[in-house]
Amino acid sequence: MSLTLMGTVLVVEDTPSEMELLSHYLREGGYSVIGAVTAKEALNKAIELKPDVIVTDVVMPGMSGFELCRNLKKNPETQKVPIIICTSKGQDIDRLWGMRQGADAYITKPFTREKLIRTVQSVGG
Repeated sequence: MSLTLMGTVLVVEDTPSEMELLSHYLREGGYSVIGAVTAKEALNKAIELKPDVIVTDVVMPGMSGFELCRNLKKNPETQKVPIIICTSKGQDIDRLWGMRQGADAYITKPFTREKLIRTVQSVGG
């Protein structure tokens, strides 16, 4: 039995266990997954590999997920790619700031597989 892929998701997460969990859930949901452990790496992969959706953490070394959102939305090659912020920063101010930076959705950790897949489907089709 072959699985029809729903699309490609770029996951930006510097914590190995979180990267593994996100990737596992997305693959179970029928998505192909590309991983990046820094925002700079994610910028390069987004331009080169053209993912359908990007899921990013906020707290990362070097550049935050908020800064990543801004940079992706400023670049003509990536500005239309939907971005989901997936973080433990669950305050309303964090959520609002993330959306102002260009995020299309914001989910907080811990999350369920169903919540993640539903959010990816809602922004990426």
